[in-house]
Amino acid sequence: MNNITRKQLASLAEKLETIKKEVENIRDNEEEKLDNMPEGLQESERGDAMQEAIGHLEMVMDSLDEAISEIEEAQS
Repeated sequence: MNNITRKQLASLAEKLETIKKEVENIRDNEEEKLDNMPEGLQESERGDAMQEAIGHLEMVMDSLDEAISEIEEAQS
């Protein structure tokens, strides 16, 4: 792998890290909204849907971490 390709991969990893941070901010905002809801609403369909969405966002973050790690491995 040449230096140009390594730089392209590094740029992609940086972009993915930025996306991950944006997803993390969205997840944090959703968790805060959920935490500020009355307990009864947290256990309602709406609260369940919010918890499910938060779980999906965490899976997205995990997948992005894995993609970044794989890109870094490919650069070696």
